[in-house]
Amino acid sequence: MPPAGAPRGLLDRLRGAIDLLYREMLKFGVVGAVAFVVDMGTFNLLRHGLFAHKPTTATVISALVATVVAWVGNRAWTFRHRRNRPAHHEALLFAGTNGAAMLVQMGVVGFSHYVLALQTLTADNIAKFLGIALGTLLRFWAYRRFVFAGEPIDARSTPSVDDPEPTVDDRR
Repeated sequence: MPPAGAPRGLLDRLRGAIDLLYREMLKFGVVGAVAFVVDMGTFNLLRHGLFAHKPTTATVISALVATVVAWVGNRAWTFRHRRNRPAHHEALLFAGTNGAAMLVQMGVVGFSHYVLALQTLTADNIAKFLGIALGTLLRFWAYRRFVFAGEPIDARSTPSVDDPEPTVDDRR
């Protein structure tokens, strides 16, 4: 029962907005978890192999691979109802957002490894995790605000192509 004086439509819109945010956050979390596994797995493979002593280079490469995974997941699932731009425009904004988040990761890993001299694989993994966490906050905000910024499409209120235009008699 809505509070006295509160318009029912306003409460329904508020519930709908909260529901949408909740669903986007859950989907973003699932896509992010997959990208996280790809990022950390690639990072550790690189740190055990080709880039054993170059954690920031390993960070860049692993973040690029994870970005591709995240792009596909977020475009096709998390924010599919928000598309309002051509794919190439969204891709550029997505790449820019992930570039900024990658700089956050590189900063945390570089600071830990080179400034604090915490140079073990465990320390690099902890720094990488912290960098990903900070970058994730930036990503979610930027994806909703800039990348997939279109108004959500509500399938229930969007007229279908087959629906006729309402006439004056239908509006009474």
